[in-house]
Amino acid sequence: MAPRVLVSDELSETAVQIFRDRGVEVDFQPKLGKDKDKLAEIIGNYDGLAIRSATKATEKLIESAKNLKVIGRAGIGVDNVDIPAASRRGIIVMNTPFGNSITTAEHAIALMFAVARQLPAADTSTQAGKWEKSKFMGVEITGKTLGVIGAGNIGSIVCSRALGLKMNVLAYDPFLSPERAQEMGVTKVELDELLAQADFITLHVPMTDKTRGILGAQNLAKTKKGVRIINCARGGLVDEAALADAIKSGHVAGAGFDVFEVEPATESPLFGLPNVVCTPHLGASTTEAQENVALQVAEQMSDYLVKGAVSNAINMPSITADEAPRLKPFIKLADVLGSFVGQVQESATKEIEILYDGATANMNTKALTSALLAGLIRPQVADVNMVSAPIMIKEKGIILSEVKRDKTGVYDGFIKLTVKTENQVRSVAGTVFSDAKARFIQIKNINMDADVGQHMIYITNTDVPGMIGFMGTTLGEAGVNIANFQLGREANGGDAIALLYVDGPVSEEVLDKLRANPAIRQVKPLTFNID
Repeated sequence: MAPRVLVSDELSETAVQIFRDRGVEVDFQPKLGKDKDKLAEIIGNYDGLAIRSATKATEKLIESAKNLKVIGRAGIGVDNVDIPAASRRGIIVMNTPFGNSITTAEHAIALMFAVARQLPAADTSTQAGKWEKSKFMGVEITGKTLGVIGAGNIGSIVCSRALGLKMNVLAYDPFLSPERAQEMGVTKVELDELLAQADFITLHVPMTDKTRGILGAQNLAKTKKGVRIINCARGGLVDEAALADAIKSGHVAGAGFDVFEVEPATESPLFGLPNVVCTPHLGASTTEAQENVALQVAEQMSDYLVKGAVSNAINMPSITADEAPRLKPFIKLADVLGSFVGQVQESATKEIEILYDGATANMNTKALTSALLAGLIRPQVADVNMVSAPIMIKEKGIILSEVKRDKTGVYDGFIKLTVKTENQVRSVAGTVFSDAKARFIQIKNINMDADVGQHMIYITNTDVPGMIGFMGTTLGEAGVNIANFQLGREANGGDAIALLYVDGPVSEEVLDKLRANPAIRQVKPLTFNID
């Protein structure tokens, strides 16, 4: 059955056609996003939800989305999506961070010019029949210092445009490396240095606990007298009341704002102040940008629903369309390894260590780790997946570590999972052979080579004579057919394990007959999804 996507906000017909062309059934209802009750009533019928800003994907709506796998936001902002709620339900949230980057960067530059030359006020005055040439004395851009707070995708474009205008550019961004700053042609500085030196300041950071109010009263007081401030990023990054006070006092010469703490902004402390230019969140409002983000979200959602490729996800590692086919069997392997430990362990997990050896160390290990954690948790939480599993591990306070190393053995690459519980340590390793099938290669540090079957029995016992015969006879008398039988032991007379691949489920009655043998310490029936 083809995956189904609901488009509840305005998208172009070209974008809608992309879904159809890629084998996705699409229901185009562009006005539905404003009717939250109707949307909640039907959302359970869809695998994907494509939205802009009108649709609010609240926790309540997400609770009704029983089959939803992905929410795609045509645009960069996901303020209208409850990401924690989506993550807990295992729903991927995607945005389109690049489709409107140029448009937003250009709007910031336009506001900078407008504030520097008081263009809106001069236009209003002139069209009113006045000729107040001496009233609107501006400042040049050339040679001035621009402070860019946030040098990511949009911020880097602003830097490039500003350098083209012959400005000196300072960039504050904790994630900006010195090498990248040099490549961009900007000077990397700390925030206080930027505030003290910049003639213009423009913000291009997301809204987080750390960035909220980054230009509050305290930091505004550190700015250079006569500074002009531009915000096309997020309302709330700048304290509007504090900025209004700074403008009134003459410390700040002007401001250009496209975003506000409360939107729609029907009032603000900035409204009506001299040399303040305000626009109604127009950063992404160009014909080109709106079309670009619509096409991009349709392509991303289709690639995920049809091919399993994940791009621009907020709450899951990306998997490109090119790497998805190669990665898929290893994602299945990771899931199997996690599922094995999740089914055999008998106490709460305290620590998890994942070893990526050889070729696997060069793969998309974030995706592999997500799959492994999902397998580990699934025996206790049936509806967990690659999105929700890392959230659950973090919420439980479980220590998670990853180790990558070059090839150390006969296998080109393998994954090893070690889980520490309150009273024991479990480990299992596996690889993928050329047939793309997962194999167990080690359990409890005992080497083996075992197929992964849908139904298996894991047995730990003391290594004594007659065990193979006992297991085979017990299962044979019960009519259980053994497809594969793998054994391993630490040493003669020490710990031994058996992994049996059987044709179907085994009853508790038969398992209890195996447990009755005094040499056997544990018997666990295992089930794996091998489709």
